[in-house]
Amino acid sequence: MNMLGLLYIFRRSPRKRLNQKRYRIFLIVSILLLTSSCVSWLQPTLKQEIVQIKAGDYKLDKDHAALLFKINHMGFSSYVGRFNKFDVSLNFDPNNIENSTIEAIIDMRSIDVNNPAFETTLIGNSWLNTLNFPQAVFRSVSIKKNEEEQLSVEGELTFLGVTKPVLMTAKLNGAANNPLTRIYTVGFTANLRFKRSNFGLKKFVPVVGDEVEIEIQSEFQRQ
Repeated sequence: MNMLGLLYIFRRSPRKRLNQKRYRIFLIVSILLLTSSCVSWLQPTLKQEIVQIKAGDYKLDKDHAALLFKINHMGFSSYVGRFNKFDVSLNFDPNNIENSTIEAIIDMRSIDVNNPAFETTLIGNSWLNTLNFPQAVFRSVSIKKNEEEQLSVEGELTFLGVTKPVLMTAKLNGAANNPLTRIYTVGFTANLRFKRSNFGLKKFVPVVGDEVEIEIQSEFQRQ
């Protein structure tokens, strides 16, 4: 048998194929490790104490914000929807929380319940009456720091032309320089509850729940 024949046998041998398989596995693992190490530097080290947040004016990052609402539906489930257009302004002073302010403006016409026909019904006169009341507005009156890095925000909600006091709680998720945008960013999760009947919207109560739960996921960029 000549030399070419011996090489052919070696290349087709089980040991050779095993070595090639091991090499491919090693190469894949190396690529995965290299990729993960490159991505890990994007995770910022978050400051998670309110006193550590930088003071100043903050603008909502609308690309990283969501406003959801939940309402009981006949006891079967919580009906969940969202508003796609809203804005929030924040002036924050961690050392003098009582001097901080927050204002949120919601475009009621942007309601989204994943059902266009029902959305048309909801913005009509029988429900949200957006022709006469296109916006809902929340403005803070006082802000206090609670335990577990939470804020208690007493404010006024104007909905359907009626203004009533409401209480919002906000939990700090963290703050840091965003390595992608290079902008100092702070994140909060906020919740508030109110009875829609207090604002004159009594349709189908109690079959459709009176209490409305609002959840806001938000990132703010320091100006």
